[in-house]
Amino acid sequence: MYLKKGREKPILHRHPWIFSGAVDRVEGDPLSGETIQILDKEGSFLAWGSYSPSSQIRARIWSWIPEELISRDFLNAKIKRSLEYRDLIGLNSQMKRLVFAESDGLPGLIVDKYAETLVVQFLCAGSEYWKDEIVEILRDLTGAATIYERSDVKVRKLEGLPLQSGTLFGPDPDPLLKIREQDLEFWIDIRNGHKTGFYLDQRENRDLVGRMCKGKSVLDCFCYSGGFSVHALKNGAESVTLVDESRKALDLAEKNAAENKLEGGKIDLLQGDVFQVLRKFRDQARKFDVIVLDPPKFAPTASFADKAARGYKDINLLAFKLLKPGGMLATFSCSGGISQDFFLRILSGAAQDAEINARIQVHMGQSADHSANLSFPEGIYLKGFVIRLA
Repeated sequence: MYLKKGREKPILHRHPWIFSGAVDRVEGDPLSGETIQILDKEGSFLAWGSYSPSSQIRARIWSWIPEELISRDFLNAKIKRSLEYRDLIGLNSQMKRLVFAESDGLPGLIVDKYAETLVVQFLCAGSEYWKDEIVEILRDLTGAATIYERSDVKVRKLEGLPLQSGTLFGPDPDPLLKIREQDLEFWIDIRNGHKTGFYLDQRENRDLVGRMCKGKSVLDCFCYSGGFSVHALKNGAESVTLVDESRKALDLAEKNAAENKLEGGKIDLLQGDVFQVLRKFRDQARKFDVIVLDPPKFAPTASFADKAARGYKDINLLAFKLLKPGGMLATFSCSGGISQDFFLRILSGAAQDAEINARIQVHMGQSADHSANLSFPEGIYLKGFVIRLA
């Protein structure tokens, strides 16, 4: 693959993506996912990348070393290094991310650990091309009993790949797995749940927000399986109202609360569209001490940012109006197309329109097993703030 003149700068700076607009020509007839040489206009070597003819990201970089052979041994070394990093940061949890795609030098590959089960996602043509070898390596390096695939996400379509899920190694997993997080236990749906079954990237944030909920009334929006709510109840929340549009999610949240035998806090489960529920609460003059907003991805890319901004502003404006004096909002965006600065501007506008005086108490982000490489800022996707009414 030859790049257009002057389009090699991002690659020289170790950014792992090559967009179609930077490509001058492709010689030969490489297969989807096959490894190709990336060359500048004059034919000088830049990198080895996986070819994706259907995607706007036409190639993803494996290596910048001319002599490096992209092989099973190469993948084994990369995955082993990813596992060692999780040991280095002291993350010994039953649940953790073992491989975080481009940030671990393994484009399009996600590997999450739930006790003896690994859940994997092959999100681009390159990782799909090496799927069999990757599964063997994961089996050998981790000793996992089961490896289950959840490549059933829309981004696969952009790569010209079908959506897929199912067991790749070992026995089929149970419909629900029970996993421990700190001193709490959660039932996880790895087959049909969000992402790979649980929001591993919110680990530290659940603990932090939960410790702020003693004696408080809590509203947990987009609650999914109740991670924030269970932590709030553990820390002595007076009441928790969980809102999600999915009945299955609410049932799982109720099961998780019951599993931990948390006594004293009142639990109210409410199925419905969060935007409509927040407006209804506003009209009813309902008030809460703590509100958690952890919505799904409104803007997967920057092209959706302006439209998504209206949604983020709307729910945060409504949440501000539902807080009691001195109340606290824990609000998040997991949209790659929304930068932290943009998210802050949205929150500032929402606070102004709500006519409140508020201050940022805590900045939050994704957990350490989701740490991003400095040459790949797109890996920094989760932005969060604890905002307290003054």
